[in-house]
Amino acid sequence: MSTTDTLVFKAPLTTRAELKALGLLTAPILVSQLAQAAYGFIDTLMASQVSPIDLAAVAVGSGIWLPLFLLITGILLATTPLVAEAYGSQQRQRIAGITHQALWLALGVGAIGFFLMRNAYPIFQWLGVPLELRELTQQYLLGVSWGMPAVGVFFALRCYCEAQGYPTQVMIISVSGLSLNVAFNTLFIHGSESVAWLAWLPIPIPAMGGPGCGWATSIVLWLMSGIMLAYVLASRHFKHSRLMLAWEPPKWSEIKAIATLGLPIGVAIFFEASAFALVAVLVSPQGALGVAGHQVALSITSFLFMVPLSVAIALTIRVGQFYGARDFAAILHVRRVGLITATCIAAGMSMILLFSRDAITAVYTDDIAVRELAAQLMLFAVAYQIFDALQVAAAGCLRGLQDTQSPMRLTLFAYWGVAIPVGYVIGSTNFVGGHSWGPHGYWLGLVLGLLVASILLNWQLGRTLRVVKARWHVA
Repeated sequence: MSTTDTLVFKAPLTTRAELKALGLLTAPILVSQLAQAAYGFIDTLMASQVSPIDLAAVAVGSGIWLPLFLLITGILLATTPLVAEAYGSQQRQRIAGITHQALWLALGVGAIGFFLMRNAYPIFQWLGVPLELRELTQQYLLGVSWGMPAVGVFFALRCYCEAQGYPTQVMIISVSGLSLNVAFNTLFIHGSESVAWLAWLPIPIPAMGGPGCGWATSIVLWLMSGIMLAYVLASRHFKHSRLMLAWEPPKWSEIKAIATLGLPIGVAIFFEASAFALVAVLVSPQGALGVAGHQVALSITSFLFMVPLSVAIALTIRVGQFYGARDFAAILHVRRVGLITATCIAAGMSMILLFSRDAITAVYTDDIAVRELAAQLMLFAVAYQIFDALQVAAAGCLRGLQDTQSPMRLTLFAYWGVAIPVGYVIGSTNFVGGHSWGPHGYWLGLVLGLLVASILLNWQLGRTLRVVKARWHVA
């Protein structure tokens, strides 16, 4: 039985029991999220050992394919609330059908990603990528492009497992992929002749430098997808929702339904990620110091964001299961415990940032000026931790209720209607105080945007719950 089997239909759960159920989901999901984030770090670290231009090629290429990666995984995240609803309603026979159509969708969006990445060269000129970087970056993207369908397949299977209460196995596979990534990076960066135990290969693999990370990433993604598929086909945990027992062709109405639910999730994630990334571009005219300080602060806060994001994914699963069971009291209880938990975690992270920001920035760079600016910007992150946790937790609950359109619209307004415009006015004009605030102004805009997002999303969550209450005729 899954970790939630003995908990999911007892309602209302005690606070202690719900905390346990939420924690059993959140902990392995967090490790999986951190492992996912570590792939880019490993590529960057290993490419930096070759040459600065190899490092730059991987960095520029990552900036192009990672937003596409987030969009693909966001679209397929719709699998989680759909499977969780079927699981909670005890309709296990529906789970395989939902996942089969999600896998068809995964191959489709993966194929689109493959095509886009292999034709990304025009973007280089638009972004102003130096000529000496363009060829290496293109080679890197050509390698990564082969892994795009695997991204979709792996994530659809991950949602299938997690929504039924089995995140631990996903965590193990994700972490094991890190060691595979290091091994294949070594092989493709330095070539088989430099790896003594691979000298027997009949067709030697040439040293590719930084672009070799792209080919290594694709191979690892396909291996992990294969391992995940083998696990779900063999594990006794899924005997009531076994995949691929019979051939199931694409059913376009069902694929459209999943895409309709998932596309707003992917777009919402893209809005947030792109807003933070755009700040680096907008502050670049003010000098390299501002960009470097922003990037260090963003790297640190993005890493910490994995914690509330993992709580939000767990909330999607918990709310989705009770939504399937039509248990309104339990949904309210999950929301209360989840939001309080996210707030407490955010408060703890705020204290860590406040008192450890100087020590943390010292790990990233030896440049005193960059460290000082990054430490200053992290004070804004201290201010928005609770807002960020509340908005992402509320969005997680809304997705569990299969409301994905509202989070997309509200995050679009919060980030692109508030955060970026306010940040631009304060950071790049003399409108406030007779001088531009630079990166500080943009980060103040991000604080205000996240505040607006937390208010609007929690308001929408209450509104959606009232609609569900009326639809179910709850007294």
